[in-house]
Amino acid sequence: MKIIVTSLFVEDQDKALQFYTEKLGFAKKHDVPMGEFRWITVVSPEQKGGTELVLEPNNHPAAKEYQEKIFAEGIPATMFGVDNIETEYERLKELGVQFTIEPTEMGEVTIAVFDDTCGNFIQLAQQK
Repeated sequence: MKIIVTSLFVEDQDKALQFYTEKLGFAKKHDVPMGEFRWITVVSPEQKGGTELVLEPNNHPAAKEYQEKIFAEGIPATMFGVDNIETEYERLKELGVQFTIEPTEMGEVTIAVFDDTCGNFIQLAQQK
C-alpha cells in the first residue's frame, strides 16, 4: 500500500494553483472541471509519478472551520521535504513568500514554516 493522493483545503483554487506552481515549483498534473470547482492536483517535478496534492476547495463548512482553526493556532496543514532548507528558504523569500518560522533545528530535522496565501501554514523539513 502507498499514498497516491493527499489533499489540502484552499480558499481559492486559481490562487492556490498559481502559488503552488509559480512560487513553490510544483507541476500541475490534473485540472479537470467538476461542477462549480475543479479537480486540481500538483506533483513534485522530481517525482511526476509520485504522490499528488489535491488543491481542495474549502467550501464545506466543516472544511472551512478546520482550516481556519488550525491556521489560527499556527499549525501547519502539511509538510514538504527539501534537500537544503537554507537554499529553499532564501529562494522562497526572494519570491515574496512570508515565513512565520525561519529555518530552525529541531533534533533530527530542520524546519521552517510559511503562509501559502490560501489559508494554510506549510512546514518545510530537511532531515539530517
